[in-house]
Amino acid sequence: MNFLAHALLGAGDADLEVGGFLGDFVHGRPDEAMPAGLRRGIALHRAVDVFTDAHAEVLAAHALFAPPWRRYAGIVLDMWFDHCLARDFARWSDMPLETFSEQVLRHLQARWRWLPPRLQRFVAYMRAQGLPAGYADEAILAAALAGIGQRLTRANPLARAVPELQAHADALQRHFDAFFPQLVDFAAHWRESA
Repeated sequence: MNFLAHALLGAGDADLEVGGFLGDFVHGRPDEAMPAGLRRGIALHRAVDVFTDAHAEVLAAHALFAPPWRRYAGIVLDMWFDHCLARDFARWSDMPLETFSEQVLRHLQARWRWLPPRLQRFVAYMRAQGLPAGYADEAILAAALAGIGQRLTRANPLARAVPELQAHADALQRHFDAFFPQLVDFAAHWRESA
């Protein structure tokens, strides 16, 4: 899953939301000086990724993509599933998407000293692009995928991913609709037991 989903799965806990971002920028064991709530958010992020990567619906969604797309299916599916979530956000949250997005940015700003420089730069990019709410817009999604593609070291087709995703949109929506409620339940159980 991508940033919008990770933040939402924090269930209103600011440290878990921010930890949902940190999980992609902190590798290995988090610094013990980092607040326990943020470390817990990183652990939730990692648990969500493991659950997602092994889920039958996600694996079936991966299988929709033929080469060369299959190599990048994890990236494009993470982004597309955030797009699905953003388009139908009211189904998953009582808070409007724009309000939630602004709240996430405030929570990130309030924990700025714990954000690695790469995440600080990404927060500036998020503000400029209106993310994570902007994931509802396919043009913003396309620009984000193109940006990821530019940062990868080898040539890749990510700048052309949206038409490929649109070609599978109905099937991807069915996989998302079957998968995401189970992910929400998984995260709720994790928060209660971890």
